[in-house]
Amino acid sequence: MKPTFKNIQQLANNFKDESVCREYLAQQRWNGKPVCPYCANENIWNIENGKRYKCATCKKKFSVTVGTIMQDSNVPLSKWFIAIYICTSHKKGISSLQLHRDLGITQKSAWHMIHRIREMVRQKNPSIFAGTVQADESFFGGKNKNRHNDKKIKESQGRSVKDKTAVFGLLSDGKVNTEVVPDTKAKTLKPIITAMVEQGAIMVTDEWGAYNGLSKNFQHEVINHKKGEYVRDGFSTNGLEGFWSLFKRGVYGIYHSTSKQHLHRYCDEFSFRYNTRNIEENERFNLALTKCETTLPYKQLIQKNAK
Repeated sequence: MKPTFKNIQQLANNFKDESVCREYLAQQRWNGKPVCPYCANENIWNIENGKRYKCATCKKKFSVTVGTIMQDSNVPLSKWFIAIYICTSHKKGISSLQLHRDLGITQKSAWHMIHRIREMVRQKNPSIFAGTVQADESFFGGKNKNRHNDKKIKESQGRSVKDKTAVFGLLSDGKVNTEVVPDTKAKTLKPIITAMVEQGAIMVTDEWGAYNGLSKNFQHEVINHKKGEYVRDGFSTNGLEGFWSLFKRGVYGIYHSTSKQHLHRYCDEFSFRYNTRNIEENERFNLALTKCETTLPYKQLIQKNAK
């Protein structure tokens, strides 16, 4: 019988046994029919009382976690399930310091675990946006006025990326897509819009000059914030700005800061939660597990400019 749960206590009660966790992960990953992660063969033998499998073609042995974010992890699956549930359901996320206390693991393991979960829920093939599409940019990084005098950066105000990182977002039909960008110039933003938005869609933006010329391929509605305009003829960028607000409250309140190196992973985390906000907790958890076939070794994670 498939376990059901509506909260973290029910989840912990259902998945306190490792054999149940393995069976459930196998069901979500392979729909009950194991596939060899080395040669993709489906002729698989069940060995070691269900703990491992053996491929009839390449003869290699593997467990249900091989080829997933949980590969080579000494953390029990029961704790992995709790971590995935928390990271995907807590509106503003959870810090590695808090997770290490909650699960009884090291802070280093918790930090690596959270980043692997962010990698798991990343949008691999984002959908093309159509209909009415909001576009906006936001900047992440400390404010110059809050720094000590010896750490202040000259000419870093406004849209400067000297000490801040720009993130570009698109929102349509309640779904958001975010991307860390080097700057907010037209040559950077327009190719993203062209690639991700269906031609002829209604593009809603603010008055930022990088959006000039969108009317060639889209119906372009401009909301002039400088003139105190926030809604016009039913069009606005309020939905996307609401997402930025939630994102930043989570960063400042839970994580306190994010490095430029890892900001794209935080974008993946907040985007996934936002895009699944209207489904049940167990459905979101199951959806995350179906995306587990990805890896993020620690050496790759800490490597500079790693993606």
